[in-house]
Amino acid sequence: MNIADAADFAAEIPPNFLVGTATSAFQIEGAVEQDGRTPSTWDAWLGDPSKAVDGSDARNAVDHYNRMPQDVALMREAGLDAYRFSVSWSRIFPEPGGAPNPAGVDFYRRLLQELSDAGITSVLTLFHWDTPAYLETGDGWLSRNTATAFADYAAFMGQEFGGLVDYWCTINEPATVVGNGYASELHAPARNVGLKALPAAHHLLLAHGMAVQALRDAGVRGKIGMSNVHSPVVPASEKDPLATAGAAIVDVAYNWLFADPVLKGEYPWGVEKLTELMGATIHDGDLEIISTPLDFYGLNYYMPTKIASGPGPDGPVPASMLIPNGQDPSPLPLPTPVHQAEWPDRDMTAYGWPIAPEYLGVMLSRMRDRYPNLPPLLITEGGVSFEESPDPDRGRVEDHNRIEYLQDHLRTLFATTSAGGVAEGVSVGGYFIWSLVDNWEWAAGYRQKFGLMHVDRISLERTPKASYSWVRDVQRARQSQQPSA
Repeated sequence: MNIADAADFAAEIPPNFLVGTATSAFQIEGAVEQDGRTPSTWDAWLGDPSKAVDGSDARNAVDHYNRMPQDVALMREAGLDAYRFSVSWSRIFPEPGGAPNPAGVDFYRRLLQELSDAGITSVLTLFHWDTPAYLETGDGWLSRNTATAFADYAAFMGQEFGGLVDYWCTINEPATVVGNGYASELHAPARNVGLKALPAAHHLLLAHGMAVQALRDAGVRGKIGMSNVHSPVVPASEKDPLATAGAAIVDVAYNWLFADPVLKGEYPWGVEKLTELMGATIHDGDLEIISTPLDFYGLNYYMPTKIASGPGPDGPVPASMLIPNGQDPSPLPLPTPVHQAEWPDRDMTAYGWPIAPEYLGVMLSRMRDRYPNLPPLLITEGGVSFEESPDPDRGRVEDHNRIEYLQDHLRTLFATTSAGGVAEGVSVGGYFIWSLVDNWEWAAGYRQKFGLMHVDRISLERTPKASYSWVRDVQRARQSQQPSA
């Protein structure tokens, strides 16, 4: 393990580069029945212990709703430049077409004020997967009406918080919402309709574009963008035509289906017609709305994807990636022509994901080459889960492997975007570590630990890990290295 001295590493970070952390409302807030909040699609899972692999729920999560000032103080102590969080839509609008909830509005106003007082740049995500349950009864994102409701929500948020938010992120990872919640049943709302989920993809993208326009109409002062998850897809063998063809198809699904409409104003070849065949009505002008110019583009990067020919020993996805989410790893009744291959030469995360920092540079270079007018980027999520527990002697989690992960990914980012790098010319203004604290990781429950801080599941007390101390030391060194005025 090769971890640089904090001062030496600090000197590698460009001036004005944002080092931050990211969270989402449902994963950390808890207080699901407090102060007028009504259920989201995810709340329906709370009473079913089979939904999360550990039988847990997010009723309390990490109780950020009631411990927010303490959490912001810990961010400030770490010297974080920025904090990305999401808003619980049903905490703001508990009823369809109803009035905003004063208690919900007050909570986010206090959070934004705490961040401002701490000198921390705010990045507010309007939607991170927790659709109000009352919208799901009307077909959720399969209905165009949900996009219209989202635009109304965005307009209110812009009017209410337009002077307080530094960055607005409309929607986080629409691909995950569609793939895990509509095409399959890994996530809420568990529709499991396969390709008939494509209308949800169009409506999420339309909601994004409508929200951008609503925020601009509200005159918000902050920059506006969105966040997509990206995974560079490669064939297991360039000489295998089936693997190469399969990788190209998966590449569209994983990377370009949700980026091309936003950054090019068009769907990848064949997708628009397929989306219409699956039940969506794409109106004239929709793609112009979806491709409304952005101030920044958020890219979430965790791992690359390798595609090999054949059905695979575990079916289309390795068991090592299925079991952490409680999925059945038994092969499908009908074999698939290609499968997602494992990476035996790589260290793996607790999620079964390969650790491959150099592929972040590959993804950035592909974005640059595909989108000549690519806006400035933020790495809005990047992080790693490990099996870990507090060291009994030191009283904290000694997660030096997480420090190495973050160091290697940041170094790759700086090297590949510099002169002579594979992604030379790509502007990246920040990196947001997932996550601030160990939280409720959806179907994986509390088993996947991504945080810079450990959370005791009984007391909910936060204990900074070694990685938190490393970030703090790096940030203090950056501050001391700045030229005096």
